[in-house]
Amino acid sequence: MQYENNASFALELDKQDKLAQYRDKFFIPEVKGRQALYFTGNSLGLQPKSVKDHLNRELLDWAFYGVEGHFHAKNPWFHYHKFLTEASAKIVGAKPIEVVHMNGLTANIHFLFVSFYQPKGNRYKIIMEAKAFPSDQYAVESQVRFHGYDPADAIVEVAPRDGEHTIREEDIYAAIEKHKDEVALVFFGGVNYYTGQLFDMESITKAGHNAGAMVGFDLAHAAGNVKLDLHNWGADFAAWCSYKYLNSGPGGISGVFVHERHANSPDLPRFAGWWGYKEDTRFLMEKGYVPMEGAAGWQLSNAPVLSMAAHKASLEIFDEVGMDALNEKAEKLTGYLEFIVNDIASKHNANFEIITPKDPKNRGCQLSILMHGQGKELFDTLTEEGVIADWREPNVIRMAPVPLYNSFEDIYRFGHILEENITS
Repeated sequence: MQYENNASFALELDKQDKLAQYRDKFFIPEVKGRQALYFTGNSLGLQPKSVKDHLNRELLDWAFYGVEGHFHAKNPWFHYHKFLTEASAKIVGAKPIEVVHMNGLTANIHFLFVSFYQPKGNRYKIIMEAKAFPSDQYAVESQVRFHGYDPADAIVEVAPRDGEHTIREEDIYAAIEKHKDEVALVFFGGVNYYTGQLFDMESITKAGHNAGAMVGFDLAHAAGNVKLDLHNWGADFAAWCSYKYLNSGPGGISGVFVHERHANSPDLPRFAGWWGYKEDTRFLMEKGYVPMEGAAGWQLSNAPVLSMAAHKASLEIFDEVGMDALNEKAEKLTGYLEFIVNDIASKHNANFEIITPKDPKNRGCQLSILMHGQGKELFDTLTEEGVIADWREPNVIRMAPVPLYNSFEDIYRFGHILEENITS
């Protein structure tokens, strides 16, 4: 597509946009009496207007039924997680049996590591991306220490080459091959939070399995953002949050994927809890853990219904739109943002370096822009003018044009504000 940096072009794209109506399904913050240009869906997605009704439904049932709401509420709380399964499975490319919602993201990563990080003998290392999101770094460090290993030895980080910002795929496979007799687990973020790089999860999974390792992914910046096919890729496990691209509220419920081949593996180590116990005999309160089939067998505590209700509201929108339509618009939106940034940089001789991969196949709806010579002062000015983006040290602005609620006019308006405030 040949983009143009003018208002009429942006408005025409919005007129042609088949998903434009969905913007009205979200609350958009205002700055100075005007809708903000909200580009932080990669950090916290906007609130669907339907969330209030979903929460009220559960509050009314709680008020009316009390504890009997577990079985008699309109959406019985006893198996509330099941109301989220079908739509979530479509988003991550899984079978329903492979998906469950519970806890928070980092807690789920730890619980999954109990099952899938089993160091033995010389096979104890974890291969992961350098500069992974800090929670992943800390979780992995603590896991290897828990097993008695030194993180400096047990964790192998694959980093960008000198002078580069993203990781070359061949360097990932080279690291796996180099440590093939020592690696117990390959664990990557599906999309790197800092650069927005989308990794080839299918190939990483194949390489890890060929080396005899388990393979898992943190999909915090991938779920609801990019097309996923976890079942067919063969990943052993994955986890994701629901509050970024999935728009389910701050600290929202986390999703978990466990591949079907592990669905009936009661001997696989895990930390158990009552809510993961076989459903039809759970209330017999017997000793000896008998897990539910599939990912549901990893549950510990009963469902946090209010958090799940917010997620249910968002998932209904995703189920209606579908990831194919979202990805199609996301590619155009991100491409337009890329064009606007580069156009303004060239006109004003500004050194703006987009460190996110240029190929749409290697990114989702995020661009990370290294603002050489501009500094945080420019970011603060943009914020005052209604551009809600995200700052990361040392000098990067992250922006995510989300297809459910961002418009092409948003991007044009951002470019206009940027152009008015950059320094030569």
